[in-house]
Amino acid sequence: MTFDITPFRNEYPWTGSFLDVGGGVRMHYLDEGRGDPVLMLHGNPTWSFYWRHLIRALAPTHRVIVPDHVGCGLSDKPGDDAYDYTLERRAADVGKLVDSLGLERKLTLVVHDWGGMIGLVWAMRHLDRVERIVLLNTAGFGLPEGRILPWQIGVIRHLPGVLAGAVRGFNAFARGAAATCSTVPGRMTPEVKRAYLAPYDSWRNRIAVQRFVEDIPLQPGDRSWALVEGVKNDLPRLAGIPILICWGAKDFVFDDHFLAEWRRRTPHAEVHRFEDAGHYVLEDAHERIVPLVRHFVGA
Repeated sequence: MTFDITPFRNEYPWTGSFLDVGGGVRMHYLDEGRGDPVLMLHGNPTWSFYWRHLIRALAPTHRVIVPDHVGCGLSDKPGDDAYDYTLERRAADVGKLVDSLGLERKLTLVVHDWGGMIGLVWAMRHLDRVERIVLLNTAGFGLPEGRILPWQIGVIRHLPGVLAGAVRGFNAFARGAAATCSTVPGRMTPEVKRAYLAPYDSWRNRIAVQRFVEDIPLQPGDRSWALVEGVKNDLPRLAGIPILICWGAKDFVFDDHFLAEWRRRTPHAEVHRFEDAGHYVLEDAHERIVPLVRHFVGA
């Protein structure tokens, strides 16, 4: 554990477990409840704390599995010499976690932000183990036509060395997200904001925040480009899998260009768009999203 979870126990009361995903690197995860499994994957720069409202709602009827990606939350935060911070490795970690739990039933995959691409890389290799999918402001493809990378992310992606001091020295990326990604007044309380920032309390512990942005593939030759293209080309295979999309309309990253692309590529999906919600859509609209997800996974 790299930070004191005690101040956040009111919001995050669970005690998780750890899985060695290779080389002694430990992934932290929650495994709550019994029943049909629900796997929730967070993005950057959040952690399993993001899913707390859904965990509470679903654990009484489902087995809820919620990891912290390596470098995030309560997971280990190794250096580059001990861990490869890439999309391929993160999808492999998810696979190791799922395999280690010996799940006998198909799972519901619930994803947000980078968790979407990580989860879909794994899912496309194991569609026989996926019952349904919930998408929250995420992507299963590269930048849609007419969309450019937001400058807040682009400067880090294109100038990682120059901006490392801001991201890892001053925690600018995580602080910026906490300040702007929730758009409903009163949701990002001081306590909630501290919880989002708590895992990323030093240069060393902010390595994943930086590496996630550096791994965004923008052109052929980028190390994760082929994986993203593969998921995009495989999206028609989801035609037989129920999909629920819950979308924050005020997201400056995954905006309506991305939602339109999801509608085009998964026309069978059930879509709910929340006009007042931002990128942290579950933070802003959990009272409306939780019943939708509960009904969806029980259908």
